[in-house]
Amino acid sequence: MSLDIAIAPLGASDAEALAYNAALRFLARREHSQQELACKLRMRGHSAEVVEDVLCRLADEGFQSDERFAEGFVRSRIGRGQGLLKIRAALQDRGVDGDLAAAVLDLGDTEWQRLASSALRKRFGDDEPSSGEWLKCARFLVTRGFTRDTVARVLAGDDAEIV
Repeated sequence: MSLDIAIAPLGASDAEALAYNAALRFLARREHSQQELACKLRMRGHSAEVVEDVLCRLADEGFQSDERFAEGFVRSRIGRGQGLLKIRAALQDRGVDGDLAAAVLDLGDTEWQRLASSALRKRFGDDEPSSGEWLKCARFLVTRGFTRDTVARVLAGDDAEIV
């Protein structure tokens, strides 16, 4: 008897047990969204029906949660200096529901502005950008995923009270 089947839920078929244990191994490494987990299990040859059953079981048992995934994902991406738009797109790519993504990303304009200002200072230093550097700074923040409104406020110096 293999170790994979020995730790499977009682009463599960062999196919379901293999898929369940594979999913647990993925989740032991890091949080995954349901879509990510489903894709990985299907790539390993598990049927759609088995994958759906396993995902339901994992969610019921609390081993997989899109909310927990989204919260950790947002914290990680903010730590990398990414903005609202880039993080929202990445969550959408990973199958996180739009309402859940909106709730997790609802930090308020002031916090996004503070994060954009911090990313800008980290990249360009504490000095105010000169007129020649303004476009370069704006492009940097936009490619990081900050909204144009946030970028404009940061570069206009409206962030003095939030630093």
